[in-house]
Amino acid sequence: MQTRREFIATATVVLAGCAHVSQRSTQATLIGYTEYRTNLTTRYDNQITSRACVVGDDGSRRVELAPELVIKPNTWTQFAGWSPDGSFAILGRGWESPENGAWEEEHKTFRMTEGWLYDILLLEIATGTLTNLTEIERVSAYNSGLFFIPGTPQRLGFTALINAESHPFVMDLDGRNKRDLSQGDGGFAYGFSASPDGKLVTYHQDYKIIIANADGSEARAIETGNPFNFVPQWSPDGNWILFVSGEHYDCHPHVVRRDGTGLQKLADRQGYTGVMTVYDVFDFHGGSSDVPVWSLDGQFVYYTAKVGEAFELMRVTLDSTSEQLTSSAPGVHHYHVKPSADGKRIAFGSTRDGRRQLYVAELDVQNARAITSVGEGSGAMWAQWRP
Repeated sequence: MQTRREFIATATVVLAGCAHVSQRSTQATLIGYTEYRTNLTTRYDNQITSRACVVGDDGSRRVELAPELVIKPNTWTQFAGWSPDGSFAILGRGWESPENGAWEEEHKTFRMTEGWLYDILLLEIATGTLTNLTEIERVSAYNSGLFFIPGTPQRLGFTALINAESHPFVMDLDGRNKRDLSQGDGGFAYGFSASPDGKLVTYHQDYKIIIANADGSEARAIETGNPFNFVPQWSPDGNWILFVSGEHYDCHPHVVRRDGTGLQKLADRQGYTGVMTVYDVFDFHGGSSDVPVWSLDGQFVYYTAKVGEAFELMRVTLDSTSEQLTSSAPGVHHYHVKPSADGKRIAFGSTRDGRRQLYVAELDVQNARAITSVGEGSGAMWAQWRP
């Protein structure tokens, strides 16, 4: 086993090497993602095998990040994003007791009030320094969804589970001065993000889309007429908010202006439930939400729709003109599209080889190439491009 110093040296060389290649010729860049087992006996058994990794967009230089975080039994890591300048990787570290895992399997639901710990850490790429932000002035045993607030790089947003309710928080870059933006209101808040100018935030609470000032004041709900509204995302120019709306498991891409006007449905997912299964065994959670995303220039929205017996990548303009980008064999599933930071490519997941692998392609999804090669009974998901 590598010592911490040896691991840091190896990881730093690998990451620096990818950056050097990028500058030199191939424009290769790093993609963070999570690898895990898919076919062990229970959801819990597979969950605790998750490991945060990076790989070059040409499939080279795979590295597991911060393996020292999983020395404790029943602990796992997940790749959760990058800082805006790419100098930090955002990692999630989870721990769940086997007893609580068994209880959840038996009752087919989460029990987050005991036997759980989930924290968010920053890994500084140049030095290998790890900082657990959510153990500092801790407010919850379960914290997720970390992001850097635009315009205020020393401020971070995240969500914390408190008394079985999820609350949007902000904190300083060092993890201090945590503040609850929900101001003590009840309800389950999730999908928290800030507008590009840093002036507004949005999230969904009790499956209603909420827009508020950056300090949480003047919160207002967007009335869609639908009971299920989920994971709002700001357009690159900050003028629109994208989300899915409809019935649970029958919801579709919608947009609304930042002032709450101009609500419109962009496209129909044609029977797709909007959930990608994560494991090959029974999962009481159902899977991972496969939500639409903006193109970097804001001209398109990428989404997945059911076409025949396959689940294909699509894109749609703001005037609701849709285009099918893939044409697959029955049963093939595409999901989790992520545009690159330069706006020239996308990463996505696909089961086209029978496993959950990650692919990179041009924006029209021509010449897609696999960048992961997990074996039978394993998966790779949740790609995140390094800026």
